[in-house]
Order: sequence, then C-alpha cells, then structure tokens
Amino acid sequence: MYDTDKRKLLSALSHGAIFFSTTLVSVGVPIAILLVSDDPVVKENAKESINFHFNVWFYGAILGALFFLFGWLVLPLLLLGPLAGLGYLLHWGLTIWALIGVFSNPDIPFRYPYIFRFL
Repeated sequence: MYDTDKRKLLSALSHGAIFFSTTLVSVGVPIAILLVSDDPVVKENAKESINFHFNVWFYGAILGALFFLFGWLVLPLLLLGPLAGLGYLLHWGLTIWALIGVFSNPDIPFRYPYIFRFL
C-alpha cells in the first residue's frame, strides 16, 4: 500500500512543474520524480507530465516558426495572436485540470487528452 498524501504531493509536483516555467528546468521535476519514486501511479503521472511538456514545446515551436515566417504580415498576426492566446489557455487549463484530477482521485494516473505520448 502506498501513502496517499505522498502520492498526491508527488503527482501534483509532476503536473504542476510546468507552472515554474516552460523551459527545460520545469521538466526536470517530473524526470527526477520518475527516477526516485517507486509508486506506479506517481511514475505514470510523471511520464504523462513529461509528455505534456514535450507537446507544449512542440506546439510552441510550430507557433514560433509561424510567427517568424509570417510575422511581417499583418493578417497572419491577427490569426496567430489569438491562436497563441488559445494555446496558453489550453496549456494552463489542462494543467489545472490535471491537478484537480490528481487531488480528487489520487489512485488513478491523470491522462491529458489529445497529446502525443513519447514515453
């Protein structure tokens, strides 16, 4: 039997690490948790968080490339600006949803919808 409070804390740290920043620093938290934890639910939450980080970076890179390529045109900026805002809302909203899921049902790993899973 695993400690529920420890499970909640480590799972929440894994998912909430993306609030620290969207750089490589924030993915270090779930990687460290994945390596040191022996709880299977915590490990699954850490893997899911790492996958979510990769997705945020991937879609951010695509959006950044579009801004770079079409930033000098006004019309694409009218489309890319709201798209970037929607991306941030999804990024933060899904993370908050993951945290609520971890605290409300700590025995089941949270799964983000519509992401690519590398791990």
